[in-house]
Amino acid sequence: MQFEDTILNRKSTRAFLDKPVETGKIQHILQLASHAPSGVNTQPWQVAVVQGKHKQILDKLLEQAFRSGEQSSLDYQYYPAQWKEPYKSRRKACGLKMYSALDIGREDRQRQTDQWAANYRAFDAPVALFFFVDAMAEQGTFLDYGMFLQSLMLAAVDQGLASCPQAALAEYPHIVKQHLAYDSQLILICGMALGYEDKDAEVNSYRTEREDYTAFSQFFD
Repeated sequence: MQFEDTILNRKSTRAFLDKPVETGKIQHILQLASHAPSGVNTQPWQVAVVQGKHKQILDKLLEQAFRSGEQSSLDYQYYPAQWKEPYKSRRKACGLKMYSALDIGREDRQRQTDQWAANYRAFDAPVALFFFVDAMAEQGTFLDYGMFLQSLMLAAVDQGLASCPQAALAEYPHIVKQHLAYDSQLILICGMALGYEDKDAEVNSYRTEREDYTAFSQFFD
């Protein structure tokens, strides 16, 4: 696969085949992602690969927390407290695309809730990855982590796999850390669904819009 195709084929996949991911493939993409750059080579990433019974239990615990109305409490502030343009409109358009693809109406609260609940099961992917970082991390470390995550997702595409990075999987960090026996002082950055894409699923049929480079770039000669 050409590198350009790898970039363009990466997308947030929300429905997966009931097909296990080969351990060797998971190991391979993690090894490739380890070559991502980080400030002074700190390599701050810590990754939990969750499958099988552990994933089934964690899926249930996280979904129960959401459906019971438990207040989410990320280890850090992911989204802004107040949205402004153009980000507000982009956020709205993203949600509308998904619900339109699934033919979920604005008033159909139950189907909206059920679809959102799928986040906490990593969209029923066979693998959920959870990403942790030391509590001493500063903003630059999050920049490093972003490069690691993108490297991992591109490596997954190259291996015929699909993924979806998810802030939702970090909304109940105490549940994840307790179940996986990770230090409570670590920061849970996010999770990621990983598996083989169900190409027949309607939720995978849409793509979000991207601005042309001319909208965000300036050239100085």
